[in-house]
Amino acid sequence: MDVISKGDFVPVRIAVLTVSDTRTLNDDKSGDILVARLQASGHILADRDVICDERYAIADQLRRWSEDQAIDVVISTGGTGLTGRDVTVEAHRDVYEKEIDAFGIVFTIVSMQKIGTSAIQSRATGGVANGTYMFALPGSPGACKDAWDEILVKQLDMRHRPCNFVEIMPRLDEHLKRK
Repeated sequence: MDVISKGDFVPVRIAVLTVSDTRTLNDDKSGDILVARLQASGHILADRDVICDERYAIADQLRRWSEDQAIDVVISTGGTGLTGRDVTVEAHRDVYEKEIDAFGIVFTIVSMQKIGTSAIQSRATGGVANGTYMFALPGSPGACKDAWDEILVKQLDMRHRPCNFVEIMPRLDEHLKRK
C-alpha cells in the first residue's frame, strides 16, 4: 500500500467466507449482506467462498487468503456459536499471529443493544495473520449487519478518527521483512 493522505478514502480488498454445512452461494444471505455492504462502502470484493464446518478446511482457506497479496481483509460468517460443529473461532485462532481482543468485546456491546443477554452466545473474534486482518462473525444476517454497520465500516475507513485499521495496514507485516 502506498503512502496516502488521511483525508482520502482507500478501498480495501475483502474476501468473504461463509462457514456452513447447509448454505451455498445461491442461498447465503449473510454473505450477500456483507458483499453488498462492503461494495456500497467503496471496498472491493477480492474473493468469496462457502466452506463446510471443518476446522482444518477453514484454517487452510484463511491461510491461503492471508498469503494472497490481493487480499487485505477476510471476513467469515458462521460457526462462532457454542455447538459441536461451531469451529470457526478455533480455526481463526489457529491462523492468527495476533488476536484483536477488543473486536469481540465491542461486538458483544453492539449485540447487547440489539439482542440483550443472548449476545453472550457469540464468540466473534478478530486477528491478524501475514499482514491480513481477519474477522469471524456469527452466521445470522442481523449479526453481520451489526458488525459491519457498527464496527467494520468505520475501522476499514482511512478517514475514521481518531484511528482505524487501514492506516496501520502497511505496518502489519513489518516483523516479516528483513531488516
